[in-house]
Amino acid sequence: MSPRSGEVWPVYKGSSFNLWDPDTGTYYDSVDAASITEHLQEKRRSQSSTRSSAFAEVERAVLDDPATLPCRRARIAFRDVTNPTNTRTIVSALVPPNRVIVNQAPYLLRAAGSARDEAYLLGVLCSMPCDWQARRTVELHVTFEQLNSLTIPDPGEGHPVRDRVIELAARLAASDERFSEWAAEVGVPVASATAASSTGGGG
Repeated sequence: MSPRSGEVWPVYKGSSFNLWDPDTGTYYDSVDAASITEHLQEKRRSQSSTRSSAFAEVERAVLDDPATLPCRRARIAFRDVTNPTNTRTIVSALVPPNRVIVNQAPYLLRAAGSARDEAYLLGVLCSMPCDWQARRTVELHVTFEQLNSLTIPDPGEGHPVRDRVIELAARLAASDERFSEWAAEVGVPVASATAASSTGGGG
């Protein structure tokens, strides 16, 4: 579905999200949805002809459909800027669909795999062991090169530990109905982590 006439989308920056918080309410700007969709579609087609671009791996049928633009679906983003005094070096979150992101908050393009793989990766990126890895080499900026150098253990689909990480990460990430499509693909209900914490627990 194309953006509605006059629809406005928030433009995210690093402080627009936090760990397990997809929307802090602090934005870089806002943008007309129809205009930015057209611009990003043209940009994606242009970049797909460059071998080093992530879009070069995307099938032509997908590239030709504006509805498949990364901004139209939930995706993992991380803060580019950090410093040694921060509590966490890697600050990553699953940001909602229909959001535009500036360069200071790079995102991960899912060119293959599933939402379950995405949930697992998010769970690892938001973990303390992964953050400890990053803190050993990262000083002021988290670059793709540094992110790619991190060890992401993957025991394989169906492993109980992997399945548990997927469930926990997906429940925490899918905080409201904006993530309903992504949550359905993973196989978890939306807002389930919020509901569980609000009902409390005995014992």
